[in-house]
Amino acid sequence: MNSPLRLTDIAAQARVSEATVSRVVNGRAGVAAGTRHRVLAAMDLLGYERPVRLKRRSNGLVGLLIPELTNPIFPAFAQVIEQALAGHGYTPVLCTQTPGGATEDELVEQLEERGVTGIVFLSGLHADSTLDPSRYQRLSSRGVPFVLINGFNEHVNAPFISPDDRAAADMAVRHLEDLGHRRIGLAIGPTRYVPSARKEAAFATAVPGAEGQGLIQRTLFTVEGGHAAGGALLDRGCTGIVCGSDPMALGVIRAARERGLRVPEDVSVVGYDDSPLIAFTDPPLTTVRQPVRAMATAAVGALLEAVAGTPVQRTEYVFQPELVVRGSTGQARAL
Repeated sequence: MNSPLRLTDIAAQARVSEATVSRVVNGRAGVAAGTRHRVLAAMDLLGYERPVRLKRRSNGLVGLLIPELTNPIFPAFAQVIEQALAGHGYTPVLCTQTPGGATEDELVEQLEERGVTGIVFLSGLHADSTLDPSRYQRLSSRGVPFVLINGFNEHVNAPFISPDDRAAADMAVRHLEDLGHRRIGLAIGPTRYVPSARKEAAFATAVPGAEGQGLIQRTLFTVEGGHAAGGALLDRGCTGIVCGSDPMALGVIRAARERGLRVPEDVSVVGYDDSPLIAFTDPPLTTVRQPVRAMATAAVGALLEAVAGTPVQRTEYVFQPELVVRGSTGQARAL
């Protein structure tokens, strides 16, 4: 943008005074580092080019590996992680896996060739309990700091950041039970993935006999997967369905409507993640919110501690999810 700086706009975006913006723009002292970062971020968001004296060299590249962009929860994580890294002076390098494209191992190799300072793995191969975790042990032996989000493996010596998947499933079931639902089903992803396995285990405890009654359907984390699983669960008489992702929940709602059922009058549906825009679906989706900002911020903090040379133990940091009640759940119909 070639237009002159408007201090008023920048101050409003950064939530600081115009005098503070002026001090930052003119390179004067007396501004806290966090405030300075906010002003610079506001300038970036508003499209203003930073004055030459404010441009700084990056502290280094940090790789961010995510499995896909189609599920909106992954871009949501990526945005917060990239903002946090940029706030500490690091340049994020986003690597997304696509069918037929580079594998996680190949992307890691490419990042190492570029001399990355560290790597953040989001729902990567570490979440698959059937795969050999030695790839991460080798990465650690080469001195590359990394942190892993969503998926714990006791054989990997690194910090893990996870939501409490068991609590997420339990609170979804309890919410439906409180509404009077007695036949509750679960649409979940493949249980070789740690988050799915944990949710399924908690669900099976909360709904005894669900496995034998066919009330647990393992499927893909997609609208299509939810549609298939939802159809099967509805055909088994479920009036409440818990889902492993928000896109799956939208698929379940589609399956219900195809059967002439109303949501939530006839069927209640609970998603998982609270992805961006999910509050604006029809009906607005009741879901279990994954604490994205807290988890992403903690992941960056743990990584930068390792980069700074602070010893990092193999620890799983578990964050509590939150049930967000909207319009896709309601009182069960009286029999």
